[in-house]
Amino acid sequence: MTVAEISELRQAIKDSGGEYKVCKNTLFKIAVSDVSLREQLESSLKGCTGVVFGYDDPVVVVKKALDFSEKNEKFKIKQGVVEGKVYSLAELKEISKLPSKNVLLGMLVGGMSSPLQKMAYAMQGVTLKLLYALEALKNKKTQ
Repeated sequence: MTVAEISELRQAIKDSGGEYKVCKNTLFKIAVSDVSLREQLESSLKGCTGVVFGYDDPVVVVKKALDFSEKNEKFKIKQGVVEGKVYSLAELKEISKLPSKNVLLGMLVGGMSSPLQKMAYAMQGVTLKLLYALEALKNKKTQ
């Protein structure tokens, strides 16, 4: 890849809350402390290796990396590690279809608050009916 292409990739990853680094395979093997993870990644550590780190939302970083790999034939994704589990390219494509973390949290909050809102409206309706009944009783007694 050219310097301009790598710079474009680094900027795209940085904008999504991640970081792209090129590293030596032997140093990467040493850096991966989990033995089972190291064994699963062993087959991918051949040739020039770049590593994408996602700090905030892993889904957004996976999307950016996959988008760049589709645009640039020289950039190939071999495997990925998301939340401590190794995924193949096909599985990473499925992960990239997920909504971002903020959208998922919004959906969760909406799902939790919806029944509470319905209950509040129902209770408000009961109190309003009581007030209307008391108002009608007051009007009947004053006539």
